[in-house]
Amino acid sequence: MLSIDLSGKRALVAGVSDDAGFGFAIAKALAEAGATVCLGSWPPALGIFTKLLERGKIEDSLRLSDGRRMEFERIYPLDAAFDAMADVPADIKENKRYKEQGDFTINGLTDRLRADFGDGGLDIVVHSLANAPEVRSPLVDTSRQGYLAAVSVSAYSNIALVRSLAPLMREGGAFLSLSYMAGERVIPGYGGGMSSAKAALEADTRTLAFEAGRRWGVRVNAISAGPWASRAATAIGFIQTMISYTSANSPLPRCIEATDVGGTAAFLLSPLARAITGSVVYVDNGYHAMGMAVPEGSA
Repeated sequence: MLSIDLSGKRALVAGVSDDAGFGFAIAKALAEAGATVCLGSWPPALGIFTKLLERGKIEDSLRLSDGRRMEFERIYPLDAAFDAMADVPADIKENKRYKEQGDFTINGLTDRLRADFGDGGLDIVVHSLANAPEVRSPLVDTSRQGYLAAVSVSAYSNIALVRSLAPLMREGGAFLSLSYMAGERVIPGYGGGMSSAKAALEADTRTLAFEAGRRWGVRVNAISAGPWASRAATAIGFIQTMISYTSANSPLPRCIEATDVGGTAAFLLSPLARAITGSVVYVDNGYHAMGMAVPEGSA
């Protein structure tokens, strides 16, 4: 029987702070396939997330299909807006949610992974990171600062993770990021530079696949997922409208589930997909293929 087997593989999923998003679903799918999983979590949310774990508030979400409890090998603080501590403004360094975390930058994460597991101690990296402080503003009204912040965290950080972590990977290493249709088509209300960030993320996926593939032998792919009501997505303000519209107008007229993305991610990050790189794979019930809305009342 052909199955996804990630036994002996170690994964880092960057951008998990609760059990409701795609990042958590991917982490769980990787664990189901036998991988050990480390997380990178945003410092302001890290304390809340660890308390949820310690107090057993998300036990049901941690339960795997065979009855085991998903365990995280390490949970690292990570603010992907910063490559090094020298880049961090003083007010953030002194913020109570940051100051006890040590080096929470991408370089700090890299150093911790190397110290914990050595060179060649990593196989999989998932970029589940996005932030746009002005996401509810139309693009034309977005400030330069807001636009650059969106692109920095949501797209450039993927480049930084590939550059920093690919040298730590064993043969067959794979990177995966999460995109959205707004990088290709207009989604009114999806603002603040996030559409530009997703377009950059997808373009970078192709270029990184070539450059990192030739330099380190790793694969780089992305998933363009349909809308999902994660806690982070509520910042957009009309996520339920997005879900209802795409469900009504997709070839498969249903809502996507986080497990749909998790399963696809597990495949793309496994040896079964060793010839797939530089690809953006749609997990959206086929919505991306549609050229117009389905007439009301159609089957």
